[in-house]
Amino acid sequence: MPESAIRRVVVLAAGRGTRMGEITADIPKPMLPVRGRPILEHVLDRLAAAGAKEFFIVVGHRRELIEAYFRNWRFPIQFLVQDPVNGTGSAALLSRDFVAGAPFLLTFADILCDSSAYLRCARVLEEHPTAAAVLGVREVDDPWRGAAVYVEAGKVTNVIEKPPRGGSTTHWNSAGLFVFRPPAFEYLARLQPSVRNEYELTAIFNPMLRDNLELRISAIEGNWRDVGYPDDLEAVKADQ
Repeated sequence: MPESAIRRVVVLAAGRGTRMGEITADIPKPMLPVRGRPILEHVLDRLAAAGAKEFFIVVGHRRELIEAYFRNWRFPIQFLVQDPVNGTGSAALLSRDFVAGAPFLLTFADILCDSSAYLRCARVLEEHPTAAAVLGVREVDDPWRGAAVYVEAGKVTNVIEKPPRGGSTTHWNSAGLFVFRPPAFEYLARLQPSVRNEYELTAIFNPMLRDNLELRISAIEGNWRDVGYPDDLEAVKADQ
């Protein structure tokens, strides 16, 4: 596996995490503690264990707390400031000038998974040199905990951010873990705002498909947690 497929990592940590309620009013969700350390530090530890060397963290809400904590982390971190905080797509676009035209891994600061999940995503990209991206997916059918991803023969055919409840027929949801080749930035730059005036990362995939770009999936096995709600945080604490 080429080192560049996993070496550069973009972590999106800008949002407040409004589903957490008042828990994140004064502290960014990535800094919520699990066994005495922020969630984000657990994420970074696992990325480092997978071989990541260059870290780009997009910060926004209470960014000074994140920057102060990780300023002297064991690997250098480049902080990219999203202001205003207006969606995961615009957050991802901030890293365009930093990944040096190489494949890169992108994930979220509140997604906890085993290091092997990152390696498998990168390996799928290596095995399919014509693929523009690999989407890490979970074999579940709840599109309200990750975009619904439709797949045929290992290739993505459609991605729907929020299909009607009960209306999804896919068995795959986005797991918040992606490996991209640089053409993805062309599509991030073209994003249009949603009805909530946000630029969402998952909105790039269907335009990529319409342009006949190949998108692959990598099924995430083992431990995986999306720390989206207070109950998720308690479950993560129980896992540790």
